[in-house]
Amino acid sequence: MSNPLSAKFTLNDLRAARASGRKIPILTCYDFTMARLMQQAGVPALLVGDSAGSVVLGHSSTIPVSLPFMLELTAAVRRGAPNAFLIADMPFGSYQASPAEGVRNVVRMLKFSGCDCVKLEVAASHTTLVSRLADAGVAVMAHLGLRPQWVGLLGGYRSQGKTAESANDIVSAAVQMQKAGAAALLLETVPAQVAAAVVAATEIPVVGCGAGPACHASVIVTHDALGLTTSRPKFAPLLSQVDGPITAALAEYVRRVGAGEYPGPEHQYEMPPEEKAKFLGQQRR
Repeated sequence: MSNPLSAKFTLNDLRAARASGRKIPILTCYDFTMARLMQQAGVPALLVGDSAGSVVLGHSSTIPVSLPFMLELTAAVRRGAPNAFLIADMPFGSYQASPAEGVRNVVRMLKFSGCDCVKLEVAASHTTLVSRLADAGVAVMAHLGLRPQWVGLLGGYRSQGKTAESANDIVSAAVQMQKAGAAALLLETVPAQVAAAVVAATEIPVVGCGAGPACHASVIVTHDALGLTTSRPKFAPLLSQVDGPITAALAEYVRRVGAGEYPGPEHQYEMPPEEKAKFLGQQRR
């Protein structure tokens, strides 16, 4: 039995979870209908991730995703789940050119979509942008560890922080982002020890995406958890294998139409008898 999300979940609730030890579930979402179902299921926080580039558009990476596309998706999710804490991913190219352009595009996202927070895949060079956004009152989630928008430089999707040096770099970057004003951190595919060190070194909520149990919240791509992707990452649990039932339902529609079973009388609209007689009489002339 689900417990619908009946009250607004906010950044303060996420902060309180860090203090209390409550673990917060976060799911990716890309459309109104699924957002409505997630709010009904009681999911407190949703991420409109640029992973939509893969699971919605069919690209091999997140790089082609555009800002207008993310604006429309995020606004749709907001309409479907008004009570969820809504995190919007800023796509590749929307904030890398300069802090000024980054601020303009983030403000555009906030105004158009009504999101509560923006997520940026960050490096040291983004400190100024994070600081300016924080000064403007924007909640920023700084994404560290595996950053999919860096796939060209990384040479593939590989877990990060597996050496002492790179692990220390992630911890240092997390501290730097907190000092710049980030409201939260996201760590993707890093060893559990690295995430625990980040939690110990910072005071803001830490969201894990394949980062172990020390994080205060966990996020996964919903399509992975529902068995809708062809390759599921190690850290994503399989909650249900829904591709089979969906395919079977679609095949049943194909069968019914092909067999002449659909549409049937129950699917048709009728004219009032007097109008029907008048119309058919006119057709016979």
